[in-house]
Amino acid sequence: MRKMIRQPTHPGKIVKEDYLAPLSITIKDMAELLGVSRKTLSKIINERGAITPDMALRLSRAFDTTPDFWLNLQKNYDLWQAETASKEWQKVKPISPHMLHANSTLNSEPIV
Repeated sequence: MRKMIRQPTHPGKIVKEDYLAPLSITIKDMAELLGVSRKTLSKIINERGAITPDMALRLSRAFDTTPDFWLNLQKNYDLWQAETASKEWQKVKPISPHMLHANSTLNSEPIV
């Protein structure tokens, strides 16, 4: 796993600094354009809310980007937060490739 040195930028900050500010669009007007409440957009802009798949579609349409762009920004931010917030996940022991292959050949029943 590649370790990120610095915290990724929250996608809300990118919306605010790279789109709203240069275009002189208010949160209220942008929320209206996106078809969401001002509160919803404000939470994202102030880094207290996350980009959902629905919001990624809306932003990609408004700013001529891709939904993947917005979802990847959010994913990178969330993973960094999870990785640095706790070290509990490091206690998980990797399953050896030998065990994985042995179990897959012994038990051919699909997991439902």
